[in-house]
Amino acid sequence: MQKTTLKISGMTCASCARHNEEAISKLKGVKQANVNIATNKASVEFDEGTVTVEDMKKTIKDVGYKAEVDEGDGEDDPAEENIKEMKKTKMRFLGSLLVTLPVFSMMFVSNLLPMWGYATLTAIVVFGFGGHFHLKAGKNLLKFNFNMDSLISMGTLTAFIYSMWAMFAGQHVYFEAAAAIITLINLGKWLEAISKGKASQALQKLLELGVKDARVIRDGKEMKIPVKEIKVGDILHIKPGEKVPLDGVIQSGETLLDESMLTGESVPVSKKKGDEVFGATINQNGNIKVEVTKIGKDTVLSQIITMVEEAQMSKAPIQKLADKISSIFVPIVIFIAVGTFTAWYLVTSDLTVSILPAVAVLVIACPCALGLATPTAIMVGTGTGAKSGILIKNGETLEKSNKIDVVIFDKTGTLTEGKPKVTDIIPFDFPKEKVIKVAYNLARMSNHPLSQAIKNMGKENKADTTEFIKFKEVSGKGTQAMCETHKTQVRLGNDKMMADLEMPKQAKQAITKLSEEGKTPILISHGDKIVGILGLMDRPKDDAQKAIKALNKMEIETIMITGDNEKTAQSIAKKLGIKKIIAEVMPQDKAKEVKEIQQKGKVVAFVGDGINDAPALAQADLGIAMGTGTDVAIETGNIVLMKGSPEKVVTAIKLSQKTFRTIKQNLFWAFIYNAIGIPIAALGILNPVFASFAMSMSSVSVITNSLRIKRFKG
Repeated sequence: MQKTTLKISGMTCASCARHNEEAISKLKGVKQANVNIATNKASVEFDEGTVTVEDMKKTIKDVGYKAEVDEGDGEDDPAEENIKEMKKTKMRFLGSLLVTLPVFSMMFVSNLLPMWGYATLTAIVVFGFGGHFHLKAGKNLLKFNFNMDSLISMGTLTAFIYSMWAMFAGQHVYFEAAAAIITLINLGKWLEAISKGKASQALQKLLELGVKDARVIRDGKEMKIPVKEIKVGDILHIKPGEKVPLDGVIQSGETLLDESMLTGESVPVSKKKGDEVFGATINQNGNIKVEVTKIGKDTVLSQIITMVEEAQMSKAPIQKLADKISSIFVPIVIFIAVGTFTAWYLVTSDLTVSILPAVAVLVIACPCALGLATPTAIMVGTGTGAKSGILIKNGETLEKSNKIDVVIFDKTGTLTEGKPKVTDIIPFDFPKEKVIKVAYNLARMSNHPLSQAIKNMGKENKADTTEFIKFKEVSGKGTQAMCETHKTQVRLGNDKMMADLEMPKQAKQAITKLSEEGKTPILISHGDKIVGILGLMDRPKDDAQKAIKALNKMEIETIMITGDNEKTAQSIAKKLGIKKIIAEVMPQDKAKEVKEIQQKGKVVAFVGDGINDAPALAQADLGIAMGTGTDVAIETGNIVLMKGSPEKVVTAIKLSQKTFRTIKQNLFWAFIYNAIGIPIAALGILNPVFASFAMSMSSVSVITNSLRIKRFKG
């Protein structure tokens, strides 16, 4: 399956988005299609062997719209289209206002112009500054589709055509109503374009972070070239105050980097030779030379932008109700308008009295507010999160976050620094230097975080290097190999690794003591004897305790899961304020533990950062991956935290909950607006002019409410 994003022009409301979505979805080979009215884009997952992008573009054209592939390369000015839309809608509004003012004056000053003068000015507004509504309505009518343009066109044409008849029949005319409706709706569209621009600012700013040129060293010469021409392996020279152009590794020099664009944290990070750096971060005070490791769409910045764009294109399940209503909304409104006219005419036998309520019904009905309720909130929420280093992958995640009962934290690298140190070396009837040597040489062959700590300990103690054979790593237990010199097996691991060996009394005592101190005991065996124990300490992260306290305050239960023994886990959990632990869990069993809690009716979030966390992240209702972890964990998580901070978990959940509350508020007011407005208009209480103003403001109010999320502080 492939994915593509199409930019669709010509959409004006939720009905337009639905028409396009239904048309694309019907194509054979299309698995899923989401059309977003807030971004004017379609996200399509499809089988390229069955259907092509050209097929989709043709289908969209057949429905009455135009589509082109969104390359997503960031080359164009991200705000350009929005600026064009704002200018276009502003000119339409100002032009129609200028012509409408003398027409509107006929309500207060009689005989300012001859009647044909008012008719001419109204025609300029209705067919000139409002012509786009009629053109789109006509195109849709030919395909038996109806949308917001249909309602506006029918309402204004009814008022104008009736007024033309009334002018010759000597009846009361409503030219001012027809002109004012177009003018006020143009005002609403202008304000809507301004609001949409503000809603998409976060993504625009992300796109603008990229660097256009870079200083590269080739053949011993330094030259400035476009970033597009840089290749993996090139060496870049980055001076103080400059942005890092692309992801890479420092080859020489030291500096402080501002990584706030990634993590949301303003504190600079110290970087030296061998450290990773990321594109768009700012080099603060040192000259560094960086070897490029990632370019184009592989860079962290590009991946963040892609993730945010995909999130903004997605739908929350709650939107299904709005989609269902919008699919039948316009035909129902037209039916109500016809019914309103008929009822009033039967009661009054007065054409003039009957026309106005019918026109008011047509122009007050607003499918736009329904269509914008969810996507604008998702757009602002995900954009606000991205600025804080919180990447929310889709709308469904927002809904899930609202129902979380339990947060399960993996211990190592999530609640703790993930950089354990050897604090104790305890030999049993075996030379200490030999205990260190065996442990060091077994650890050298492993990539486990604990092995890294033991390797560092060996180097500090200048342990001799020896080659073991038949090396084997046992998941969740440890490592083993054969020592050729002594023709004996050597092992390094937890008590499960040594289950077949006799545990000396002093070893049991040491394990108990180390565990009570919150240290992880690692045993070393030589032949059939346990010859020593190492105590490893992994310090809790600075904000871990604060995060647990905040979750408890939100009445969300916290659980720590770990492969450590019970006593070590209890010691760390006690320091952090976690009441429940799941200890001595094999990596492959984490997902099983999550499932068991879910079976008790709990909605579970899992927070982890390692490869062995991926199944649990996938099993959980909400997977939260630490961005400092592995690619697999990040790929699996529903939320990615670019900084490995437990406190960001709280912020992510709170932001998701606020965004989802905003979606519900938007949908509520959109429904209420139409549920109250249409009957009031049908009863003749509302003048069409005020109805058109109310309709225009309904969309603006929904977007404005969504923009309140930008004030979120966590």
